[in-house]
Amino acid sequence: MIVTIRRGICLKNISLKIMRIDIITLFPDIFRGPFDFSIIKRAIDKNLVTIGLHDLREYATNKYKSVDDYPFGGGAGMVMAIEPIDGCISHLRGQRHYDEIIFLTPDGELLDQPLGNRLSMCENIILLCGHYKGIDERVRQHLVTREISIGDYVLSGGELAAAVLTDCLVRLLPGVLGDETSALSDSFQDGLISPPVYTRPAVYKGWAVPEILLSGHEAKIKEWRLDQAVERTKIRRPGLLKDFSE
Repeated sequence: MIVTIRRGICLKNISLKIMRIDIITLFPDIFRGPFDFSIIKRAIDKNLVTIGLHDLREYATNKYKSVDDYPFGGGAGMVMAIEPIDGCISHLRGQRHYDEIIFLTPDGELLDQPLGNRLSMCENIILLCGHYKGIDERVRQHLVTREISIGDYVLSGGELAAAVLTDCLVRLLPGVLGDETSALSDSFQDGLISPPVYTRPAVYKGWAVPEILLSGHEAKIKEWRLDQAVERTKIRRPGLLKDFSE
């Protein structure tokens, strides 16, 4: 199958390739649920993505298999040590080239749709999940290529953030969605929030679907949807309109 990729969305003209996502984590079983269902499961079954889960404790260098230690200078909490992380990343890089090595952290670059589009064009990426009070700063300085946050809040660990990022990327891969144009109409894909959508029945408890959607007039429906998207964005996320107008 031949497809063309533009902004991470497939149209038709470039060869398909399999994406590989390797996730370094202390709790690999957390991913069993999210990755065993729906779109990600479908992508795995279609051999469009390969997801590797790597238990960081397997790379611990002491007999207790501990991967954390007390922070230099004192203070509360434990810090993830650099040795096992470096060991795992080095092992993976010995097998293939990685386009990005991403650390999931609350103070990273905020994940948005344009970033998701760009990352979906990568062939191989590593996702590093943090835990405890933090991670040895030398990991951030020397081992990772990008730091990403899914929001301005703190989670117990990076696993949920890694699952969110994985879902964001996988659904953009050519061949994953049943209708390959579906992702083009997602919220934020064109800088706007998606317009409202309806399905059967046309009237329910007296609540009617807008007549324009039943008209069959494609041009007018397209115009209505754009107007609705702009209006909804103006109300809910007005900051997006600046980028849209530019």
